[in-house]
Amino acid sequence: MNLTVASKHFQLPLKHPFTTSRYTVTVQNTIIVSITNGDFTGYGEATVNPYYNSTIEKLQASIESVRPIIENAHDVQPEQLWQLLAPKLKDDYFALCAIDCAYWDFYAKCKNKTLRSFWSNNDMFIPQSNYTIGIDAIEKMKQKIIETPWPVYKIKLGTNHDVAIVSELRKITDAVFRIDANCAWTVQETLDNAVELKELEVEFIEQPLKADAWKEMKILKEKAVLPIIADESCQRFEDVEACAEVFHGINIKLMKCGGLTPALKMIEKARQLNLKVMAGCMTESSIGISNLVQIAPLLDYIDADGAMLLEEDIAKGITLRGGNIIYSTINGSGAMLKI
Repeated sequence: MNLTVASKHFQLPLKHPFTTSRYTVTVQNTIIVSITNGDFTGYGEATVNPYYNSTIEKLQASIESVRPIIENAHDVQPEQLWQLLAPKLKDDYFALCAIDCAYWDFYAKCKNKTLRSFWSNNDMFIPQSNYTIGIDAIEKMKQKIIETPWPVYKIKLGTNHDVAIVSELRKITDAVFRIDANCAWTVQETLDNAVELKELEVEFIEQPLKADAWKEMKILKEKAVLPIIADESCQRFEDVEACAEVFHGINIKLMKCGGLTPALKMIEKARQLNLKVMAGCMTESSIGISNLVQIAPLLDYIDADGAMLLEEDIAKGITLRGGNIIYSTINGSGAMLKI
């Protein structure tokens, strides 16, 4: 029996405008992919992201272009399907991610298993998810922290008063702080900021320099007083080895790398290279987040707060309780659409 593939566009209004060093988002556009045989349905997700040239039109065209391959995937293992699709979608790994995750979810349900059980039986030592505070007026950033008490915060920076922001936020919480500059700093800014941020008990700095600033990043690895984690510099499996030379760790995003299948390989490679491993989200609904947290048992850090930033979620699945990941009791990723 052939599989059926469908995709649907949703608009996800955010609770607060979400600002990084690059742009502000108030509504997140996303595509939900479903793959079904009539008995079981798997779900995956890919969002619009201007930095990575992801648009609704591009996602829909990409999914449509490989529909025959997916619909004829009879009892194919997820890794095999990824290998069939990757050459066709080499310019759209966001779409590849949505399909790969949907198929993994479907495959796990068919096998009557949770998704994470394919690679881990350890639910005991799972990192807590951070909660992200976007760039805003300091008083508004404080208010977001007060509204959502949390053990770990990721703080977006890229202003002309970044250390002052962290200093003010530190006055109202003793939670762990992680900093994400989204490519906004120079080498000297990073070195100087790191000294002051360490005093403010920051754990690490994520992607301070532009993605292709490899030579400059090497200086930071040698001289910065805080660990430096790659995000924009680490997109696909091929980037992991290069990142090991100039970063202390990597942040894997399922959409950047093309789904769970390559993410698992990236984690394995990173461990061989003694890198710290984080995985993050891109303001998805609980469909994307529930897929993401399936690799949480393999990670040092995770950023899985995307659905918490939404005014209203279109799905249900995993939940976060005080930073702790609470898995669904349903097989697969545990996620399903509410509408």
